[in-house]
Amino acid sequence: MKKKLVLLSGVLLINSTFATELDLKKHATVLNPKSPEFLLGKETHPNIKIRAFDKPDMYVKIGIRLQSTFENYKVDYADPLKEDINTMDAYLRRMRLEVGAGFSKHVSFTMDIRNDKANYQDKGEGKFNVGDAYLKIKKPFENLGSLVNFKFYRGKIDVSRTETVKSAWVVHYDRPHVADEAAQFISHNRRATNAQIYGNWKKKIHYELAFGDAIYSGKFKDATEYKDLKSKGGKIVEQSYFYGGKIFISPFDGWEEKKRTETYFGYGKHFEIGVGYWVVPKIKYKDPSSHNTHEIDRTLINYEMSAHYKGFFIQAEYFDFDGVIKDWTTNEVGKSKGWYITSEYVFKDFYYIAPFIRHEEWKRWDNGGDYKLKSDVYGINWYLRGNTTKVGIAYQKDNYGQDIGDKKITRIKVVSQWFF
Repeated sequence: MKKKLVLLSGVLLINSTFATELDLKKHATVLNPKSPEFLLGKETHPNIKIRAFDKPDMYVKIGIRLQSTFENYKVDYADPLKEDINTMDAYLRRMRLEVGAGFSKHVSFTMDIRNDKANYQDKGEGKFNVGDAYLKIKKPFENLGSLVNFKFYRGKIDVSRTETVKSAWVVHYDRPHVADEAAQFISHNRRATNAQIYGNWKKKIHYELAFGDAIYSGKFKDATEYKDLKSKGGKIVEQSYFYGGKIFISPFDGWEEKKRTETYFGYGKHFEIGVGYWVVPKIKYKDPSSHNTHEIDRTLINYEMSAHYKGFFIQAEYFDFDGVIKDWTTNEVGKSKGWYITSEYVFKDFYYIAPFIRHEEWKRWDNGGDYKLKSDVYGINWYLRGNTTKVGIAYQKDNYGQDIGDKKITRIKVVSQWFF
């Protein structure tokens, strides 16, 4: 009888230990169980999540994003009187500490502290600042499911698909020039303090509506020299909130977009098209030359298309800017237009090596003259552990028209990423 009791106690102890281990796995997770097996193992989730034992809806997340670049940078001027540039540079393209907290089943907070482009050219070490810092209220109405959600404070507005995709999930770390302009054209860094409502219907139709703080004089640039208003000696004296929204659809059954990303590692398929419309109704600024006050409005229309089938990925966007300043000496207002297309192919049976290409054209001033910027990027990514660990090499060539510098810039970059 005593032997049976001892055996039973041992079995209960083993079961109790096993149950505790399972419980611990539920409360602290980092690996993505749906990830394929890469050379260095499975990809991780964004950040490690640690849940409270007495209240699993409450959690803390913490993680890092580190992107490095070693680069040869050349500038060739058409004007023989200008001295060409040929320099070697090494910098941290993105250096971020990411944190988050869950307050309940529906409410969470996400933020990061960043020092991007540390040691870039002659920038020095740079300073840390806050990037994302938003409160999310997810599915507050049970009967509406994913149709209604809210974000408040420093969350991205969807002025561009590639600008909305997390930088750890983009094909090439430096986004297109025209997309970077869209990120500043309506709201500073596309995330100045705002309020959003967003959601989707069965992953077929997605939408976002938002309003909030508009542009910053330090990123308010003209088309000719591409110099910002603040550095030239001007300033914004008054402006309204921005407002607008985005809608995109996945019209084909089985091809729904599950999340905004550019990296799929050769699995699955999706197709989506979308359009965004964003407005700043009033911007008053003092120009740096005459110090007169001018009033303008701004509109951005963005069209997007994205698709992938197994290893093949393609993405394109078109931007229509209205409310562009030609240069700070004349303060003439006009339009600008541009587009890009990106494609990558992942050889998942060959260690997830992925060649990619991108072409971009942006006419910074669309009312005459040679203001066109053309850019081509050719590269190879190697996903050693998905987006958790990857390395790559890229060649980029930018051609600037006669009215915007009349020069060619070439870059050869060796890059790496560490992210969880």
